[in-house]
Amino acid sequence: MATPRSLDVVVPVYNEAPCIDKFYHSLLAELEGLQIPFRVLYVNDGSQDETQALLIGLAQADERVVVLELSRNFGHQAAITCGLDAASADWVLTMDGDGEHPPEKIPEMVALATQGFDLVLVQRQEAQSISWFKRATSDGFYRILGQITSTPILSGVGDFRLMSHAVVEAMRAMPEYHRFLRGMVAWVGFRTAILPYTPAARMGGTSKYSFKKMTRLAIDAVYSFSLAPIFAVMAAGMVFLLAAVAAGVVGLAQLNHAPTWNPLLVFLLLLCTGVLLVALGGIGIYIGLIFQQVKERPVYLLRSVSNQKS
Repeated sequence: MATPRSLDVVVPVYNEAPCIDKFYHSLLAELEGLQIPFRVLYVNDGSQDETQALLIGLAQADERVVVLELSRNFGHQAAITCGLDAASADWVLTMDGDGEHPPEKIPEMVALATQGFDLVLVQRQEAQSISWFKRATSDGFYRILGQITSTPILSGVGDFRLMSHAVVEAMRAMPEYHRFLRGMVAWVGFRTAILPYTPAARMGGTSKYSFKKMTRLAIDAVYSFSLAPIFAVMAAGMVFLLAAVAAGVVGLAQLNHAPTWNPLLVFLLLLCTGVLLVALGGIGIYIGLIFQQVKERPVYLLRSVSNQKS
């Protein structure tokens, strides 16, 4: 397969002013070495620091830099989606703009693309600064997700990936409002290569992925790609039916005796009530997601665009 004719690099940023300049120059050094036409599509996800001003400065100095400013903070997945919608190149690469996704891996990714792969995923092998808690919860989550869904989603594979135009078009055809791009990329298939990497240290600032945001992303992942919560509730219901039968048998056996199983009855009532409330909550999440989907609100809104050619 021939070398990609053009490349768009999508970089979502949120309050990354300390990283902008250093990351841009490290990225530029790798892209210019490829000797193919490229653009860098920065998506400013509602930053409140100097990020937008710095990006505008880059766009004014380099016509290959496009700045897409969202009207507010829509989230990392929405920002990447905006970049994919704006991309028009033969190949599209998505990566974070804080330096943890090393630009030095890009030539290797392009080399794999020339071998006929439609999708090149970069898999984290070792995290230099990640906490043991984050590592354990992330690995545990992907193990569980792999068991409850038919879509194989690899642990350690984030949003650092290279996609052919065919893959990007497939992603655009998926209308999810609550987007879990790692699962969506795995679902579309295509011929895929896996490239291991070690995350680099951040070039500045702090991580914007809080525990709350990670939890929300995990919920989107589970409810977008699995019906396991509903099946779990059904299984709990079967257990309670068996428990009811057992309690009935015990009750009949003690008709002529002082009841000694009241604590068991209270336990079953409380447990049953708890499971019912959890079941209603789980089903309610599915209904809520459907409600938000059918409203057909856009995933993101643009406030301004710089250097984008029609």
